Amino acid sequence: MLSSILPFYRLVVAGFVLAREGVFGLVHLPDLPAGPRLAISMARMLERKGVEKDAAAARLTTALNRLGPSYIKLGQFLATRPDVVGKAAAQELSALQDNVPAFATEQARKTIRDQFGVPVEELFESFEEPVAAASIAQVHPAFIKGPDGSLQKVAVKVLRPGVGRRFRRDLQSFYLAARLAEKLSPASRRLRPVAFVQTLERSVTLEMDLRMEAAALSEMADNCKDDELYRVPSVDWKRLSRSVLTMEWIDGIKLSDTEALQASHHDLPSLGDRVIQSFLRHAVRDGFFHADMHQGNLFVQDDGTLVAVDLGITGRLKLAERRFLAEILYGFITRNYRRVAEVHFEAGYVPADQDVDVFAQAIRAIGEPIHGHDASEISMARLLTQLFEVTEMFNMHTQPQLIMLQKNMVVVEGVARSLNPHLDMWNTADPVVRSWIQYNLGPAGRISDLGEAMGVVGKMVTSLPILAERAQKLSGELESMVNNGLRFDAATAEAIGKSEARHSRSGRVALWVIAIAMATLAYSQF
Repeated sequence: MLSSILPFYRLVVAGFVLAREGVFGLVHLPDLPAGPRLAISMARMLERKGVEKDAAAARLTTALNRLGPSYIKLGQFLATRPDVVGKAAAQELSALQDNVPAFATEQARKTIRDQFGVPVEELFESFEEPVAAASIAQVHPAFIKGPDGSLQKVAVKVLRPGVGRRFRRDLQSFYLAARLAEKLSPASRRLRPVAFVQTLERSVTLEMDLRMEAAALSEMADNCKDDELYRVPSVDWKRLSRSVLTMEWIDGIKLSDTEALQASHHDLPSLGDRVIQSFLRHAVRDGFFHADMHQGNLFVQDDGTLVAVDLGITGRLKLAERRFLAEILYGFITRNYRRVAEVHFEAGYVPADQDVDVFAQAIRAIGEPIHGHDASEISMARLLTQLFEVTEMFNMHTQPQLIMLQKNMVVVEGVARSLNPHLDMWNTADPVVRSWIQYNLGPAGRISDLGEAMGVVGKMVTSLPILAERAQKLSGELESMVNNGLRFDAATAEAIGKSEARHSRSGRVALWVIAIAMATLAYSQF
């Protein structure tokens, strides 16, 4: 009972903070049913004075920072779901980045000492104050001695103390809210709120183990070693632990600093194209991509190289999903809406009982307004609204494995647009998607598929003796059961007896409780 009361109490507290900061005022009331509309109207009575003068982004940031790191991560994830929080709130949440007060340097030193068992001075020549703080960790500049004895600058990422315990506690409240939504609102089940929280849990659990981020940096470095003007920092494996990550220090300009970028005479439209194409290349070609590519995590160096940092959040796509994604994008680029519709059905994104031709017609209504216009002339909010209206119309369910991809596509498009307001998303994506399609769905891809299929057949052939032996053993056991009946060993019989005894005792206790309650009720009538 207590396990449900505490998460519910924390939900009430969180609701009060959100109401106090005017977050519920961002919800567009006419779009809601009568019940939720009444509840939000009542919640707005708790708003503090003057909150309506604050910008929407300021309200969200203030409320989520007050609620802590878990809610900041939740807010960033909800930015991918305008169908859940509404268009206005999703737009504001998409700008939410980790920007929280730093914790004391002495605490960071203690974490390093606890993780490695030696003082900080034995690991680093110097260890400085933090230069960036986020909900999960913060980054300190430090210096180490290189192989030649020279000082080398490194970035030391240290996990925020107590963040794991806090996240696990808040996660109980998130699950409670998701289950209540699915139970009380049948319409919400299509949005799969519990699956959404599960995705959040997996992502943040991995993000809180900095060894996983180090592995992600290493894998990304291998994948993009031949990519032109794109890379990630190298890892110092000697100074790595669960709560401490030491890596190469990156000197460059953040993509959020547009004035510095312009002053340094970088080709901003070309840089915007590279952001889009790098993301698509990693997602479609490698099936492994940086899932938090906002401006603060991207640097450009003097030679124009784009460097991505903070790979705590990554996404993966299986080969089948990558093929579906590439075909869907290519279908939009070539205006082959029938093929886009067929791919949705083949992938299982649309239920089989729906009409593929009608779905293709709906996809055309979304795709046609895009062509012939640049990003400055396209209302992305309107396109997203149409897309989610289509998903509801055709009873499509949210795909948890694509949440990371959807989230980052929105973020990356925003970064590229900040560098080039006239960005043409489809022309920029065309070379990456087209080349992947030509290779993987052309003759070379078919040969590769044949090779994989032959490999699977080879494994099956080598496993046949083992499978035959297991089948023979199972057949013998079944024949014995038919001839002799089902027999239990002594331990099984004893366990069944104990279980039955416990149930009998529980039943007797329950009967006595019911009898006493009925007697008390009868007595109260006299």
